[in-house]
Amino acid sequence: MEDHKIVQRNIALQREWYGEPLGDRVRRLVVAFDTSQANLADVLGISAPMLSQVMSGRRAKIGNPAVLARLIMLERKILTPEVASGAKEHLQKALEDVRVSKPAVTRDSLPVDVGRSAIMALRRLIAADDLTQAADLLDPRFPELADLLRRAGRHRV
Repeated sequence: MEDHKIVQRNIALQREWYGEPLGDRVRRLVVAFDTSQANLADVLGISAPMLSQVMSGRRAKIGNPAVLARLIMLERKILTPEVASGAKEHLQKALEDVRVSKPAVTRDSLPVDVGRSAIMALRRLIAADDLTQAADLLDPRFPELADLLRRAGRHRV
């Protein structure tokens, strides 16, 4: 597969997994925190070349869930009054707080819409009627799983 097609595929996967291309998200952070891409990579706990590859679409995903959690922490900090003020000392403190953080990424705190990703994967793999039939079979013992299968089997937009 030629490079351009790989990049386009990876960016499409990023939209599916993360809601938008990671390059867009990272660029917003670089601007909001008035920092370099290399410094942001350090704050996130990822190498600068790896961050560059993810941003450009040469890589599709961030493999370390703690790195993704830090990225989301920074996105949330943009909304705080201190960071929104643009004061350099507040920006630096927010970056340092995230840099030293040790986010615990568990099933319950996973910062990605796992349900949506599961639904999209099921839709790609299994016919809608089969998903609905499986939901009916599982419903008595596993109603949450049945609900997920029913949602995946509904009309696709």
